[in-house]
Amino acid sequence: MGFLYETHLHTCEASACGKVHGEEYIPYLMDKGFSGIIVTDHFFNGNTCVPENLPWKERVEIYASGYERALKAAEGKDFNVMFGVEFNFIKDEYLLYGIDKQWLLDNECIMEMTRHELFEAVHKAGGIMIQAHPYRERDYLSDIKLAPTACDGVEVYNAANKPNMNALGYEYCTELGLPMTAGSDIHFFYEGDMGGMLFEKKLGSIADYVTAIKERSGVPVRLSADGTITPVAEIKEQTVPTGLPTLPVLYPEGK
Repeated sequence: MGFLYETHLHTCEASACGKVHGEEYIPYLMDKGFSGIIVTDHFFNGNTCVPENLPWKERVEIYASGYERALKAAEGKDFNVMFGVEFNFIKDEYLLYGIDKQWLLDNECIMEMTRHELFEAVHKAGGIMIQAHPYRERDYLSDIKLAPTACDGVEVYNAANKPNMNALGYEYCTELGLPMTAGSDIHFFYEGDMGGMLFEKKLGSIADYVTAIKERSGVPVRLSADGTITPVAEIKEQTVPTGLPTLPVLYPEGK
């Protein structure tokens, strides 16, 4: 069957919307058949719970604590915990993979960067930048912002999104010809459908994940509540749009 990884996960240590401590995810997701997770808490320009009035170093330490608690809880277990970031611009968000806590400590300047500048900085560090849930619609959003020239790939299946939102993202990514990813965007325990990336080989590090995405060796999948794993490409309602987005689509960094 391969090895299944959760690529989009929030802890209550750093994400204001998170309801679960980092360490609590380990038994929960192991029981569901996952081989590992990437902790992608909201960064300081997103829905963070890290206090704004602290020095940068203290903020980064708090930010990474959810990941570190999960990492410690996985010690001695056949379960890989990796570090990531969900970075927000103007309510369009990007999953950063291949950077670490030290990189954040050394790069306070990222808060002032444009999408393209961050894209280049992440590349320089050996990482990748994936646009998360590009066609997501919520009552707090007034538009959809796409940055096709400032991402290495697109999250085409997000378990927190409705099927047509995912299908629009799938169609968009197909047109761009970029790698596809999938994740649950999990904030709390629940028994519904989840998402993830399935690989033939076990990942040893976040660098392995970055390489695999670049090489397109992973398969975006849906994990159904009954344990069935289905490639997203085989799910019609998640790949074939049934309607246009209801919000205007903008290209802040150009097409």
